[in-house]
Amino acid sequence: MFSLIRRVGTAVGIAGLLAVVFRLRGEGGTPPSTGGWKEVSESDLG
Repeated sequence: MFSLIRRVGTAVGIAGLLAVVFRLRGEGGTPPSTGGWKEVSESDLG
């Protein structure tokens, strides 16, 4: 029973550590505020 708890704790700890690493190294920033959807004509599809 304790080995299961230890395995779960280790897995959660590793997942948390990876999340912190990805959070610190990630680019992040703000999403672009220009652009977006544009209307597509039938000639663009062919």
